[in-house]
Amino acid sequence: MDLTFSDEDTAFQEEVRAFLADNLSPDLVAAGDRTLESYSEFSHGRRWLEILAAHGWGQPGWPVEWGGTDWSTIQHYIFSRELALAGAPRGFNNHPGSCILSYGTEVQKARFLPDILQVRTIWAQGYSEPEAGSDLASLKTSAVVDGEDYILNGSKTWTTFAHHADWLFCLVRTSTEGRKQQGITFLLVDLRSPGIEIRPIVNLARQHDFNQVFFTDVRVSQANRIGPEHEGWTVAKYFLAFERQGSGVARLLRRLEHLKHIVTLERANDGGRLGDDPQVCRQISEIEIGLRALDVWELRLTSQLSRGEEPGSEVSATKVLSAALMQRITELSMRAMGYYGFPYDPDALGGASNDQPVAPEYGTTETLRYFMKRAETIYAGSDQVQRDILAKRVLSL
Repeated sequence: MDLTFSDEDTAFQEEVRAFLADNLSPDLVAAGDRTLESYSEFSHGRRWLEILAAHGWGQPGWPVEWGGTDWSTIQHYIFSRELALAGAPRGFNNHPGSCILSYGTEVQKARFLPDILQVRTIWAQGYSEPEAGSDLASLKTSAVVDGEDYILNGSKTWTTFAHHADWLFCLVRTSTEGRKQQGITFLLVDLRSPGIEIRPIVNLARQHDFNQVFFTDVRVSQANRIGPEHEGWTVAKYFLAFERQGSGVARLLRRLEHLKHIVTLERANDGGRLGDDPQVCRQISEIEIGLRALDVWELRLTSQLSRGEEPGSEVSATKVLSAALMQRITELSMRAMGYYGFPYDPDALGGASNDQPVAPEYGTTETLRYFMKRAETIYAGSDQVQRDILAKRVLSL
């Protein structure tokens, strides 16, 4: 298996780096480094997506005729990796574009894809429910046919940026017969529709990213259904395959570099440096070895994709390992912060605190990241679910 870049790929890598040098401003990098959850602050994330769209790189994975690129699988990997290493904001690139391209009608493509491409419409994902998180197939939000429409009742939770979004792509139950994966339909819902209420869920960092969305007799045209009725589970699995490709190892490597910087700083209490402690050096080395191995693993998966092979249980293994390494980085970062990590003051993120942390660019951000990343082993496929997949598919248990 060849894990080296061709001359063409190396030239493309330099092109991406030159683009980042010209377009990734310090305030956008700062916003990227402040990211605590899946996406960066909304305004910065949107601005970065608009910059990419203006350059023709807004949706590189789409077909060229719909505004995508003709990049190879390796070039897509290089692009994502370079953006992460440079600290670019993580835009809310969460939309049903891939599903519309594969399962939508030509009318639906013409209606929705141009606005997604130019960041004119913002989308949110309506999958999880209060009683259907990791066990998504247990969802109960109902959609009953009424003439040319569906009537929706129920709720979705942990809906990121729903308060900013124009549309919601969601899974609803249109039948209770057969297996629970059956009878699920994939719908596109206009969030301005009567009967929709969006309630905020404020996280530990006092950030309003999540929401719960309630539907009370909401009318949705059947023209907004993607794929056949009752076959939404197939469409949803296709979307999740795109969502989970790649572990974001480059983002973890950037976090590790921040950690290395923190341990070299002189501490106020004794004037020493935590980086002089052999135990700390050993722990950082263990994390880096794990990340470098995972980095090669990710490139190996990319190589498989470039040959037309579909990744299987390797994706689950990558999710489990990357989540564990992220948590180890945040744990050691908290230790490195010392007593500067003790205060819980989200206002410091906005410069409202008069307490100087170990270094101006760190402080409370690391404390909040530690707390927020406790959920790293839950969202986007919980550890338990991923380990069950590995047990069945790899160990045949």
